[in-house]
Amino acid sequence: MTVTVGSPAPAFTANNQNGNAVSLSDFTGKKLVLYFYPKDDTPGCTAEACSLRDNYNELIKQGYAIVGVSPDDEKKHQKFITKYSLPFDLLADTDNTIALAYGVWVEKSMYGRKYMGIQRTTFVIDENGNLEEVIEKVDTKNHATQILKG
Repeated sequence: MTVTVGSPAPAFTANNQNGNAVSLSDFTGKKLVLYFYPKDDTPGCTAEACSLRDNYNELIKQGYAIVGVSPDDEKKHQKFITKYSLPFDLLADTDNTIALAYGVWVEKSMYGRKYMGIQRTTFVIDENGNLEEVIEKVDTKNHATQILKG
């Protein structure tokens, strides 16, 4: 499925770090920053999460909710949230259902080895559940700025 600006965001439901189901429909009436990242507690992913954490109050003030998605399980998400005091939910997309729906589960290559993984991408979804913006070139250290400039 091709996910394009202006189209309805693919619906999803997955467990957050506490085992509670979180769905796209939970955010009706709010702008949602749905960000996909490869792995908890790695340098780029930590920088990205901390950028969102450090600008969390401003994002909330501007009407955004934030949810991170990675293939890591609930336990890893709990550790990551605790270690960096992250104030938002992280969804455990262990079977890559959400990543596949959003087109970010892709073939990657490192040192000549090909493997499947998350293409770091952020989707800004409007109050009505439509895609407002897709950020494909994520600046991990300044990610909140990329969202707020819009």
